[in-house]
Amino acid sequence: MRTIFTLFLLLVSATGCAAPRADLWPYWQQSNETNTATIDHSLWQQTLDSYLVAQPKQTLFRYRAVSSSDKYDLDRYIRKLTATDPRRYSKDEQFAYWVNLYNALTVQLILDNYPLKSITKLGGLFSFGPWDEKLVTINGNNLSLNDIEHRILRPIWNDPRIHYVVNCASLGCPDLQPTAFTASNSEKLLEQSARRFINSAKGIRVSGDNVRLSSIYDWYGVDFGSKSNLQKHLNRYRQGQPVQLNNVSYDYDWALNEAR
Repeated sequence: MRTIFTLFLLLVSATGCAAPRADLWPYWQQSNETNTATIDHSLWQQTLDSYLVAQPKQTLFRYRAVSSSDKYDLDRYIRKLTATDPRRYSKDEQFAYWVNLYNALTVQLILDNYPLKSITKLGGLFSFGPWDEKLVTINGNNLSLNDIEHRILRPIWNDPRIHYVVNCASLGCPDLQPTAFTASNSEKLLEQSARRFINSAKGIRVSGDNVRLSSIYDWYGVDFGSKSNLQKHLNRYRQGQPVQLNNVSYDYDWALNEAR
C-alpha cells in the first residue's frame, strides 16, 4: 500500500506542473475606456519598498521580517482591490489591477503559511500548490490565482510577457518587480521584466550547443508560438550572442524566493 500511495503522490506532483490552458471568463472582458480614474496601489508599493530585495541575479522577499502591521496593510490593500469592480475601469487600469492582485495574493499566501520551503507545499495533501484555491471574491465571483492568470490575464491580453510579471514566490520564477504596476508604467515593466528574465541563468543557460530554458517556455509554449517564434522572442531581448534552439532542455527551481 505504501508503494502505491507513493506512486500516487508522484503522479499528482507530475500532473500538477501541467499548465492550465487559457480559458476566457467572458464576465471580465467588460471595460470603460472613458473612465480616466486610477486605482491606488500605494499600499502594495509600500510592501515592495519595505521587503523586496533586488539583487543583480535574483529578486528576493524578506518574508520573515514582515511586521504584523504591514501584514494588516497588505490585507487592507487586497480587501480594497476586491471591493473594486475592475470592469468599470479602462483595460490598461485593469491590467495593472490584476497583476498587482495576483502578486499581492501570492505574497499573502506565503506569509499566512510561513515558514515553508516552497509554495508547492500549499494546497492540500493531493495538490501541487495553491493555485486552484478560491482566495478572493470580486462582484460575487470567487477567484483563484489560476482564474486570474489563465481565465483573465492570458486570454484577454494575449501577451506572452504576462508570464514575466506574475510571480509564484519561487527562485525559478521571473522576479517580482520592485515597482507596482499602473496603467502608465505597465508596458515599461513588461519589457523590463522580459529582458531581465531572458538574460538571467534561470531564463536561459547556454552550454555549447545545449540550451537549458526555463520550464515556463515548455508549460506555456502555446503562448510563445513555434520554436522559431520562441527563438525570435528570446533573441529580441537577449544580450550578447543570439541563442539557437537546437538541443533544448527545461528546468525550474520551486524553492522559496526568500531573502535570508
